[in-house]
Amino acid sequence: MNSELNNPMQPPKRVFVSGCYDLLHSGHVEFFRQAAQYGDLYVGIGSDKTILNYKNHKTVYPEQERLFMVKSIRFVKDAYINAGDGIMDFVPTLDIVKPDILVVNSDGDKPDKRRLCKERGIEYIVLPRTPHEGLTARSSTDLKKTRCLLPTRLDLAGTWIDQPSVSQFAPGWALTISLEPTFEIRERCGLSTSTRNIIRRIWPYQLPMMDAETLARLVFCFENHPERDDGIISGAQDAIGICVPGLCRHYYNAHFWPERIETCNDEHILSWLENHLAMIPMEPRKPGCSVVEGQDVTREKVLVLTDAAERCWQAIMALDLEAFATAYRDSFAAQTAMFPAMIQGSVQTYIDRYSVMPEVLAWKMPGAGGGGYLALVVDDTKAFCQAHPEAFAITIRRPGQ
Repeated sequence: MNSELNNPMQPPKRVFVSGCYDLLHSGHVEFFRQAAQYGDLYVGIGSDKTILNYKNHKTVYPEQERLFMVKSIRFVKDAYINAGDGIMDFVPTLDIVKPDILVVNSDGDKPDKRRLCKERGIEYIVLPRTPHEGLTARSSTDLKKTRCLLPTRLDLAGTWIDQPSVSQFAPGWALTISLEPTFEIRERCGLSTSTRNIIRRIWPYQLPMMDAETLARLVFCFENHPERDDGIISGAQDAIGICVPGLCRHYYNAHFWPERIETCNDEHILSWLENHLAMIPMEPRKPGCSVVEGQDVTREKVLVLTDAAERCWQAIMALDLEAFATAYRDSFAAQTAMFPAMIQGSVQTYIDRYSVMPEVLAWKMPGAGGGGYLALVVDDTKAFCQAHPEAFAITIRRPGQ
């Protein structure tokens, strides 16, 4: 450390750090302690809005609560809610603090930050991630994983066939994949959060180790118990999609529970799907919205749906991206032909925006629609997410996880 920092004849330097600090832990406090050795420490904190837009999830603690906690740490001179957005949301706070030094940890070392400090004459210091002596290393990512490991599901094709009011016209398959909770799973967004919340009432953190199909039956029966007073029976594709790992298809024929369930856990196929699926957050389905209003379910339309689902499965098995995208689009078109209210509010605006992108091959909304997410089929997931920071990849749950 530069000896002039400890010279009592000079005023202390102003040191600045910035972050979200949503799940405040000992790693953050140790980082503050190390940064404060360079002078008076000022902290910029990401706003609720910035975190929602940049990381695609709501905060655990609201910004004023996070501000209170950070300010209460003895190593911190003062703290502010950053007024900017994105990874450089702290720039307006720099104008307030006017620091001599910007400190980041090794994960936060970015070329844009280095460039900004060089332009402003701010010393730039990178600290390694080291836990305080005698303590276990902590990270927000690891803590989030321990909060709730329950998976969710993404329906790929054949959605609505799990309702007898649809499959009575023609039997067919629903295709689902079970997803690891690697992203913040928002309510009312088509990812089966109602069924997932039912599961949390029994198993709050993770699914029990038992036969997946039996587990799905238990969840389905618990959710649709005889005393349920809303008159709605949830489709079995939600329980099956969550509980059965990997890629799964289930065959419905005028009953709530499928006649057959088939699974695919071939690593090559699951990785291929992950490399061609990307998610775009939209506004959640609005309260009171009815996606079944104006429905027009006919045999002809159901046959289009079942044909698309069969072609979708065959395309995935063949790793045929063009055929997969075509069947995926056709399945969604069949859904919305029967249930046009799936597309309402700002949904069409999102579809119009992404459907014209050359790297986007197909699109649909998960679940019953009305808002939530666009699930895209793309040329290359990694490249698409790098080009579009609002997009994120998914991780399919493997057996034993």
